[in-house]
Amino acid sequence: MNDPVETSRSGSTATETVETELTGLLRGVIDPELGDNIVDLGMLRSVRIDGGRAVARVALTTAGCPLRSSLQNEITSRLMSHPEVSDVVIEWDELDQAERSRVMERARAHAREGAAPTAVPTRTVVLAVASGKGGVGKSSVTVNLAAELARRGRVVGVLDADIWGFSVPRMLGVDERLEARANPDADGRPLISPARIPVGDGELRVVSTGLLVETEGTALMWRGLMLAKALEQFLNDVDWSGIDHLLIDMPPGTGDVQMALARILPQARMIVVTTPALAAQKVAVRVADMARRSHMPIVGVIENMSAFVAPDGSRHPLFGEGGGEALAGEIGVPLLGSIPLEPAVSAGGDSGEPVVLFSDSPATKVVRQIVDRLESEIVPDSEMIGCTARLLQAVEAALDEAPG
Repeated sequence: MNDPVETSRSGSTATETVETELTGLLRGVIDPELGDNIVDLGMLRSVRIDGGRAVARVALTTAGCPLRSSLQNEITSRLMSHPEVSDVVIEWDELDQAERSRVMERARAHAREGAAPTAVPTRTVVLAVASGKGGVGKSSVTVNLAAELARRGRVVGVLDADIWGFSVPRMLGVDERLEARANPDADGRPLISPARIPVGDGELRVVSTGLLVETEGTALMWRGLMLAKALEQFLNDVDWSGIDHLLIDMPPGTGDVQMALARILPQARMIVVTTPALAAQKVAVRVADMARRSHMPIVGVIENMSAFVAPDGSRHPLFGEGGGEALAGEIGVPLLGSIPLEPAVSAGGDSGEPVVLFSDSPATKVVRQIVDRLESEIVPDSEMIGCTARLLQAVEAALDEAPG
């Protein structure tokens, strides 16, 4: 692959050689946020030698990048190590939107390659359901999305990462304690076995700290690092084998768990849940910003508790209107759907019977439309990986059966 670096052709072959060597030196400059070198990331626009002066043109993800000073020092130090260089000038530029997108995609690919393996299969579609604040129905959305996917025949993992405020067990009617069992696929190492709930031809596999504590009312007084460690254990020490999807009910806000997820499971993508209220929408922007800084793609926005629809068909926007659409527009992602406010949703959560499985209500119809969209726009990635794996297995089988 050719370096995206302009090289002066007006000089001698010796000059060209020096400029190639300077480019090689700059491969050692790693952007600490993106985890890759500035040449392969496309941040190095050009480097040239003029007398003894090396001039490097470098584009940042944003003009106000807080790492500019450290990058400047590293670039200067590396260029000055060349015997032909006596002075260094750095010209700063800014990546455009298309270039930023390519940089972020490369950074995520690099993170995937460098991330330590977890117990989550690589072909699994991982969706982190997040919100800027509590009380917007994020857990209810997670549970109903998972239940609808399972109803369609999928094996769906549900990880309740809201360590302090766990509510998934109650919403799914699960109260069995989690147990660890020896797993032959993990070299006999004990793995936590998720609680299993058959749903039609599919299945839900549930893990939550609510299935570890004595009662639902037991308080967990853990600090941030302990929360991140708990998430890491849930991703490494749970038997997630065979799952098609993993939905993660995130704690509200932008804390240690959110940052840990982006680091441990770089294949994850985020869905942001908000209510129509302007205050909730403004807070949710911070979650989206955190995801982008962690190079986690945002699939879209779900507006929960939108207008109440009375039996006569009249709409009553009790919590305002337009918050989901405004948030989606502000962060540049689609509005996946607006789930109406209706008593059946909260009643289903209290009874452990997700509304999407037991009612053909307006909320159920919207959840199913959202899952239709998720399957058409996201699941093909997973299916392609699975198909590729099956193709390779078929080829290997054919070779094994071939004579000679």
